[in-house]
Amino acid sequence: MKISKDIVLRPRFFQDLNMSSENALEAFEKKSKTCREFTVSRIDHHVFIRIPKKEQHFWSPQLHLEIYDNDKPTLKGLFGPSPTVWTLFMFLHFIVAGLFTTAGIWLYANISLDQPIIFPITSMIVLFITWFVLYFAGRLGREAGKKEMYALYSFMEETLDV
Repeated sequence: MKISKDIVLRPRFFQDLNMSSENALEAFEKKSKTCREFTVSRIDHHVFIRIPKKEQHFWSPQLHLEIYDNDKPTLKGLFGPSPTVWTLFMFLHFIVAGLFTTAGIWLYANISLDQPIIFPITSMIVLFITWFVLYFAGRLGREAGKKEMYALYSFMEETLDV
């Protein structure tokens, strides 16, 4: 598996299967009963593979698989942090974007009213730097979980006999 250097915090992959989607889903269900190194859960055509709670750290990834039939059985995979971490990151990005927009409106109002513009510009610069810090924190988190991503991917391949 290749984890690209693109601007992607949640790597995705697609794979054609050499078995029916139902057989693939059953393989994960059987494996979930005996596997101790990963937590496997299935909901309809979705399979979630996670690191056990006692071994998790803040940046531990999970692998979300969607297995479905189109013309032929296909698997879509998505690596990502836990939903709690991802929600926190998106919330922080939303707050920074909202404050940046507010600072832009403040800057426009001050320019229109011939008021000093140093504070709105400074706040926009600080918010822009904050956005970069959040982005690079996400990249560092992905790097911290890369070894676990490979382990999750290997487990998926082993389960499907790829």
